[in-house]
Amino acid sequence: MRAISDRRGKLTRRDLARYLGIGGFALTLAWGGLNSLPALAAADLHVLNWQGYGTDEAWATKLFQDRTGCKVVHDYFNSEEEMLTKLRTNPGTYDVVLINSSYTTAAAKEGLLQAIDTSKITNWKDLAPKLRDSSYLNADGKTYGVSWVWGVTSIAYNTDLIKPAPDSIQALWDPAYAGHVGWRDDPVEAVAFGAIATGQDPNNPADLDKVKQKLLALKPQLKTFWSSEDEWNKHLAGKDFDIATYWSGSAARSKKAFHLPVSFVVPKEGAIGWFDGLSIAANAKNVDCADKFIDFMVSPEFYVKWDTGVGAPASANNAANAQLPADAFNRVVMGQPGMQERLFYMAPLSDDQRKKFTELWQQVKTELGK
Repeated sequence: MRAISDRRGKLTRRDLARYLGIGGFALTLAWGGLNSLPALAAADLHVLNWQGYGTDEAWATKLFQDRTGCKVVHDYFNSEEEMLTKLRTNPGTYDVVLINSSYTTAAAKEGLLQAIDTSKITNWKDLAPKLRDSSYLNADGKTYGVSWVWGVTSIAYNTDLIKPAPDSIQALWDPAYAGHVGWRDDPVEAVAFGAIATGQDPNNPADLDKVKQKLLALKPQLKTFWSSEDEWNKHLAGKDFDIATYWSGSAARSKKAFHLPVSFVVPKEGAIGWFDGLSIAANAKNVDCADKFIDFMVSPEFYVKWDTGVGAPASANNAANAQLPADAFNRVVMGQPGMQERLFYMAPLSDDQRKKFTELWQQVKTELGK
């Protein structure tokens, strides 16, 4: 949700990641020993992702190609629905696809993904078991997604204008910020925030009318909707809003790469947790390069440079997180005691739930626009 996105237009919940893989001649060689070897001939590797979300980092794709001979070619989507449509209507076009874990098993059951041979992922053992072995990525004894990064969709605010830091989700409804709140235009995320604010389970709220009324109460608060990380940064820089919903990885990047006065909080009531996986599309034409690319993406080598260079969501690789500087956002903020206990991880939603959430949000937006 990341998404979120930290999930995306240029990229959002989610904007983020990129990198490498390797093969050998007759032997399976260690990554480090490949630097001196010439690139092997290989077909293009087609990757489907949010734009700017790590896998298209120029330095990473170049390094990957130099080591493996696999040239990375990207295509992009602006929503999970668009991603699924591209997989459905272009069979055999894509090799690696970034999928939020709440969509993975449904996509696999639909025949859009193929099982991954995890023995080809040398970093497998270092992935956090809670994410790696999640039922969101695994079904019927097979793995359809390799856990890559995780993050939180919560609240970010302008540290020059808001002090002290808010500690409650109700800050979004605080009259002190009337006309200065930003909100992502996404039905699932909107319902999740409304559910948390009314003390309900965001994955299965029991009282949708209560959620609707809470969202309608945003009317005096809202300044603008946003849909991408780029939009969010421009709105904050332009002082269009002082506090807004946002993704953790994007907040880190807004502060580090764009030097904005931003801080990120997880309120006492809780926030939305999410994690993204890298999958191999059904009928992929270059599975060998796909395995190598996924392995490189989840490696400490790629992740540490990505995060320290531009900012990223937290890695699903414990070894990668351990190599971050002591003051890194993903160690200081995301590693806070009690953080995990306050997160509601996004669960797969049924088509009926998605339809209800979408209809509710459309009704709310219609009223908010009057």
